[in-house]
Amino acid sequence: ARISLLPLARRAKRGFESLRTDTLRGIKRYRVCIKLFTCTRQSCHKARPRQPERDPTTIQKMAPTKKTKPTGGPTEPSPAAAARKPPVKRRQVNLADDADQVLTKCRELRDALRRKSSSLPTGESSDDDDDEAWNLDTKSDGEDEKDENKKTGGAKTKRIRLSELKRASASTAELDGKKSTIVEVAEMNSTQVVEGIENVAVKIARQVLAKQGFQLEIPSRAASNQIYVPELDRIVLGDKTGTRSFLNVKESRKAAITTRVLQLLHAVLLKRIHITKRDLFYTDVKLFVDQSESDGVLDDVATMIGCTRSNLHVVASDKGLVVGRISFYEDGDFIDCTKMGVGGKAIPPYIDKIENVQSDAEFILLVEKEAAYMRMAEDRFYQRYPCIVITAKGQPDVATRMFLSRITSELQIPVLALVDSDPYGLKILSVYMSGSKNMSYDSASLTTPDIKWLGLRPSDLNKYDLPDQCRLNMTENDIKTGKELLQEAFIMKNPKWMKELQFMVKTKQKAEIQALSSFGFQYITEEYLPRKLKEGDWI
Repeated sequence: ARISLLPLARRAKRGFESLRTDTLRGIKRYRVCIKLFTCTRQSCHKARPRQPERDPTTIQKMAPTKKTKPTGGPTEPSPAAAARKPPVKRRQVNLADDADQVLTKCRELRDALRRKSSSLPTGESSDDDDDEAWNLDTKSDGEDEKDENKKTGGAKTKRIRLSELKRASASTAELDGKKSTIVEVAEMNSTQVVEGIENVAVKIARQVLAKQGFQLEIPSRAASNQIYVPELDRIVLGDKTGTRSFLNVKESRKAAITTRVLQLLHAVLLKRIHITKRDLFYTDVKLFVDQSESDGVLDDVATMIGCTRSNLHVVASDKGLVVGRISFYEDGDFIDCTKMGVGGKAIPPYIDKIENVQSDAEFILLVEKEAAYMRMAEDRFYQRYPCIVITAKGQPDVATRMFLSRITSELQIPVLALVDSDPYGLKILSVYMSGSKNMSYDSASLTTPDIKWLGLRPSDLNKYDLPDQCRLNMTENDIKTGKELLQEAFIMKNPKWMKELQFMVKTKQKAEIQALSSFGFQYITEEYLPRKLKEGDWI
């Protein structure tokens, strides 16, 4: 044991010796610093002129007097005021010299969009025009569906043409009196929503008084009831319904949660206030157990009443950001998004409180990543090329999707998307355009059709000579997601999207927007985007 402890003792001794020498060096350095400091102070005192000493008697005679404004010339500022730095002026960014040349294609796209919207009234469409627009053959519906199944092996989302829906709606109306084969909610005010909840409560009370228990009829939001309509270019909810009975042991808890949510929503609407989904969950944690339970029932209640989820006055926390050439009034307060700092304005969850939207922007730039958004905001890209920049920081939330849909319909300007060159970037873009399956009942107010894919596309990797160290190999999960997207109807409708996605899956390479920073941190705002806009390179 003594032999084994000798090396440890030697190491400890060497450590103590090194610590002692370091301490002595520190003391010497400290002494040198003290000497330098005292010498500096003495030299400063010698250089400064000595003030004459005052007579103590005159000091005692001096009495405090009230401060009066000087009547003579300008007074010298106090040392504190002189040390205070003036505020930094905002950096002025003017319109780019080549703005007219860069935005020529974009203005042509904007004019074509406005002509199309003015010539075709909302809700009207021609079957023949739709067939040509979507490259549909003039075969029967059965033959068309068989050919698609042979090519794709069956799409994940069921695809039904609008003409077929109209025929099915007419036949079902004759048989059982139903008006439509799809379920779509509408905007309602608080009074209408309260009346809808009270009507449901009256039905429940009548069933209970009849000693039948009670059951609720709710539209089914299952995946089998999701329908993609190519003419509408969005996913809608079918007409299948399900029952939720309190007397059924498997459904009794779900029925109790539904009635509890109805009660809480009724109280919120009467008070004319808004709450978050998290607030709703914490009102009865023991009953809900998990927030997904209350969130799912919240969507069920919206489909039962026939209103949007925002009409229930339950919102999610804000996530999206907007900056650029747009102004509006939010609950009476004027908001100018060009003067909201570098970070821009948070998109509020209360979209119904936004009014009087004004803008002189040429287009809307929809950005997936917050990092790319901050680069455009800091460089004030929207001042050089008048536009509105929006991001949802990844997967879009309901407020951002609703805000984008509203300003696009009011301003009638094109939307250009900048997403990652991977399957998930294209999936996020499809949510903006065609909607999500969870919110398919409210797809009319949440979707923005005809968004152009500006970048970063798989073909851009070779076109702009992106270095190999900036490209990433796709994982097995990425390749699987890409192949699943190739079978989706809202991807199949655009041949150019299909070509890009097939090229991505074939090369098994992906890249993020930040990969463009390898050419320079401001390359995306000074070179990439201006070139894309000038060439009209979007699909």
